Amino acid sequence: MASCWQIHRVARTVRAGGVIAYPTEAVWGLGCDPWNAVAVERLLALKARDPGKGLILVAASMEQFDFLLDDLPERWLDRLASTWPGPHTWLVPHRQRLPAWITGEHESVALRVSNHPLVQALCRECGPLVSTSANPAGRPPARSRLRIQQYFGRQLDGLLNGPLGGRKNPSTIRDLATAEIVRPA
Repeated sequence: MASCWQIHRVARTVRAGGVIAYPTEAVWGLGCDPWNAVAVERLLALKARDPGKGLILVAASMEQFDFLLDDLPERWLDRLASTWPGPHTWLVPHRQRLPAWITGEHESVALRVSNHPLVQALCRECGPLVSTSANPAGRPPARSRLRIQQYFGRQLDGLLNGPLGGRKNPSTIRDLATAEIVRPA
């Protein structure tokens, strides 16, 4: 498990505009500061990911997303609270409160509050992060540090070492308004 010092060092890398790899509940993720356009563009280039698809944001707590959730209907907030923290990603209307480099071509943004202790510690230190699987587009997500090295070599600015959370599949993605599953686990 990563030490407080390691978490602080990786958080400092994120705040400085770096792209990092970190363990999540099921696969390794790539992350960066969602407010840093240069970092997000670099992350998208590393993955060869279409910017129009948008990106997931991950946080340590629901409160870290208050700027997006503060005026949502109570039933939607209850839906979020009943599944977070955990392996549930929700598509939430962003109402132009996030930059297009995060939302892509969508009127909603994918949000998750992780229950992985390292993700929570990192997000407590530096705020919500971009969270996307650590793999080039079309390749299987990395489930080991070796695979990250094979995919990205020395192109990453940091890596938060630790175990995956033990889940077999990445999080379920649901539409908050309808609760319909967009991507099953």
